[in-house]
Amino acid sequence: MSTARVWRPARALVQRRSFSTTPRALDNYAFIGLGRMGYQMARNLQSKLPPGDTIRLYDINRSAAEKLVEEMKTQQAGGAAPEVSTSVSDAAKEADVVISCLPEPQHVRSTYEALLKDIADLPPRPQPRLFIDSSTIDPHTSSTVCQLVEDKLPGQGHFVDAPMSGGVVGATAGTLTFMLGSDKSLVGRLEPILLRMGKRVLHCGPQTAGLAAKLANNLLLGIQNIGTAEAMLLGVKLGLDPKVLADVINASTGKCWASEVNNPVPGVVPTAPASRGYEGGFGIELMLKDMKLAQDAARRIDLQQTMATKALDLYERASKDAECKGRDFSVVYQVFDKTNGQGP
Repeated sequence: MSTARVWRPARALVQRRSFSTTPRALDNYAFIGLGRMGYQMARNLQSKLPPGDTIRLYDINRSAAEKLVEEMKTQQAGGAAPEVSTSVSDAAKEADVVISCLPEPQHVRSTYEALLKDIADLPPRPQPRLFIDSSTIDPHTSSTVCQLVEDKLPGQGHFVDAPMSGGVVGATAGTLTFMLGSDKSLVGRLEPILLRMGKRVLHCGPQTAGLAAKLANNLLLGIQNIGTAEAMLLGVKLGLDPKVLADVINASTGKCWASEVNNPVPGVVPTAPASRGYEGGFGIELMLKDMKLAQDAARRIDLQQTMATKALDLYERASKDAECKGRDFSVVYQVFDKTNGQGP
């Protein structure tokens, strides 16, 4: 009978004051996917790379890449030389490191199928190429792409998953936390790259472990948000001042990020999306996407989920509400309030 391999708890790799002064072998980068997160990540990476390095940018929206390159050239002193690429293959063909940040699993798979088709027959790089995918996708797709890299570039490429936490604010400030799924032997090469875009790297285990951690965390967050909204509404309907109730919860065992930082009741936390009409923050559509990915991962291992299923159903219905679309996921409080706490 086989036994499950036990992995040690995630180890935090905290940003150091300086990077190694030994000669670098990696000096050509590609960044694919310049959405709200990728745009800021690429900007930080370019600014913190040494002069002489090259970073090639690609996005299906060419104007996004052109705009970013122009910003890099006019606003940054030093850093890597930025270039706009015409395709994913053009971006990756000379890259020692390819970083991708894409919306959906199908985008990740099609991107790597395209670039691997064109670079598989090129001469090998001084070291095996690193393919770092920071997209939030399902572990199954990530594992499939990893196998594709191994098949097309045997011994010459490593595909790892490195989803991140911190949102657009963290991407802009360079304070993201990356959840890394890779062979332990690669951490030394990966850490300096990721810390140019964030402040912390958690090595979670082998390939797909980063995504497993990200989906588990966001599943819990989604459930906590609903529980916080229902609890706050209960207190308000019983006559409590919502700020007083929040103080009680945050000094007691009910405390969580959803109650303390992202409280769903307008006016309780001035900096929370709820206090600005639920604008900004983590969109309800993104939470719905992550909940679906988590449930898909659970189905693949025959794991029964009770709260997750109910939460997913609520987010799915709430996301169709015209007053919720495009707003922070804490807007479910507003949905509960409209229906006297009975849910949509």
